[in-house]
Amino acid sequence: MKEDKPGTKIVSPERRNFLKACALSLGAAATGVVFYSKEPVKRHEGKIHVLKDYRVTIPDAYPKLCIVHGKDVLKMVTAAVEKLGGISKFVEKGQRVLLKPNVGWDRQPEIAANTNPEVVAAVVTLCLSAGAREVWVTDVSINDPFRSFARSGIEPAVLKAGGKVKIPTENDFLSTDLRGEILKVWPVVSFLHQADRVINIPVLKHHSLSKCTLSMKNWYGILGGKRNRLHQEINISISDLAAAVRPTLTVMDATRVLKRGGPTGGNLADVSVENTIIAGTDEVAIDAYCLKYLDLKTEDVAFLKIAETRGTGKFDWRPRHEEFSV
Repeated sequence: MKEDKPGTKIVSPERRNFLKACALSLGAAATGVVFYSKEPVKRHEGKIHVLKDYRVTIPDAYPKLCIVHGKDVLKMVTAAVEKLGGISKFVEKGQRVLLKPNVGWDRQPEIAANTNPEVVAAVVTLCLSAGAREVWVTDVSINDPFRSFARSGIEPAVLKAGGKVKIPTENDFLSTDLRGEILKVWPVVSFLHQADRVINIPVLKHHSLSKCTLSMKNWYGILGGKRNRLHQEINISISDLAAAVRPTLTVMDATRVLKRGGPTGGNLADVSVENTIIAGTDEVAIDAYCLKYLDLKTEDVAFLKIAETRGTGKFDWRPRHEEFSV
């Protein structure tokens, strides 16, 4: 399996055939799309890893949450991060930065099931402008990952911006102790362990089981194994993940919001154009702010209450926030 020329993916013909075979063996799912794999991971015995804390200290003079409205995505993302202190506060020269958008589905950007590719490209551009050595973009897709990265527009957008797409193979997972109530030792994509900084780039959308997919739930996309098992206790699982993965920064894509039919979507009538970016360092606060786009309240979403009780963050986003248009 080869890689590492800039702008290329790590995918061998054998691996591609393996992935296609997994998808075909599962057949068509109820949503009308093909699910990728029950367990796209090779089991490793031996060392148990732990995740780093990727957060940085930002002076209190800066807000913790910034909401920007507009139509120029690069300007919106740049303005949001600048208001939080500037990209140099989050990324230092020579660092390897991992971006985690939502690329779960074989869907076009207009459907809003995945993160807007323009938002991902804007964050790649910002990180490189700060002197990042490499900017990697990864997700453990639910559908065929090659189709998902291509059809979402994220793969071409990342490559054009100078980043690298890292589609996990079955060898790219490490047993990791997430130290959660439900999530104990679990296969986690190894790229997370190799990064100096981690930036979460979720999309704001409806989810039929948890009611919403926001920043905390986006971390499902770092897991291998049989993730569907976690749906039995989805609120605790989401809270476990939010406590385990502490990103440097979160940039929420609310340019298009999937208000119904999530997480897969498929009907443009379910999508609302909101032209908004929400950036910050407290995922609980960001998720709480985003609820209004889905006509939800904090008491409607169990994982928010659990996360705040555990001390992961605070869902009162009003203190130390700024909102403006560009």
